Amino acid sequence: MKLLANKTAIITGASRGIGSGIAKTFVEQGCAVAFTYSSNQAAADALVAELEGSGVKVKAYQSNAAHFDEAQKLVDEVLNDFGGLDILVNNAGITKDNLLMRMSEADFDQVIEVNLKSIFNMTKAVQRTFLKQRHGALIHMSSVVGVKGNAGQANYAASKAGIIGFSKSVALELGSRNIRSNVIAPGFIETEMTEKLSEEVVQGWRDGIPLKRGGQPEDVANACVFLASDLAAYITGQVLHVDGGMLT
Repeated sequence: MKLLANKTAIITGASRGIGSGIAKTFVEQGCAVAFTYSSNQAAADALVAELEGSGVKVKAYQSNAAHFDEAQKLVDEVLNDFGGLDILVNNAGITKDNLLMRMSEADFDQVIEVNLKSIFNMTKAVQRTFLKQRHGALIHMSSVVGVKGNAGQANYAASKAGIIGFSKSVALELGSRNIRSNVIAPGFIETEMTEKLSEEVVQGWRDGIPLKRGGQPEDVANACVFLASDLAAYITGQVLHVDGGMLT
C-alpha cells in the first residue's frame, strides 16, 4: 500500500539535495508532486524526466518562495494544474555563513528572507485551501543548527529556530481544522553541498555521530512521508530530529 496515494504535495527547493530526495520518495509513495526551483532549470527538468512514467503527475515551477506574491501565484497555479492540494513541504533554504563580526546586514537579511519568511509566505498561500477542505499537512525543514546553534551560522541558526516557533504556533492555530504542522530537523546529510568538503572534514562529522554515518536525503524523505501520511494523523506541533543521534 502506498502511503501517499491520491495526495498532492508542493515541495519547495526540490531540484537537488534533500528536496529532490523528498520528491522522489513522495512519488514512490503515490503522491502527485509540484516542486519549485529558483534558477537551476536543467536540474529541475532532469528530475521531471526521471519521475515521468511513475503514474502520478509531476511538474516543476520556477518560483521564489521568499516573495509573498510569487508564493500565492504558485499555489494558485498548482491548484489549477493539479485540482487540489494536501501537503506542503517547506524545504527551500540557503546559507551565507560567516562569523558575526564579519557578517553583513545583507547576508543576515537574505538568509532570514529565504529560509524563514518563505515559510510564512507559503503557509499563508495554502492556508485558505486547507481551511476550506478541513485537512492538510504542513512540514517545515529546520536543522539541528536551529536547535543548538553553530558558530559562524548566526543567521542560519536564527532562521531555522524561527521555523520551529512558527510551526508550533500554526499547529495551535489550525489544529481544530485538522491541519497539522510539524518540523523536521536534519543533522549532517550527505548531498551535493557536502561533496565540496574534504573527506577528512566529512569523516570528522561522521565520527561525532552516534550512528557513525552521515544521513542520506532518503532518510529525511522517509520522515517527511510519515508526517505527511495518515499514519501521523495525531501528530502536530512536533520537531522530528533526523540526525543519527547528534543531539542525544
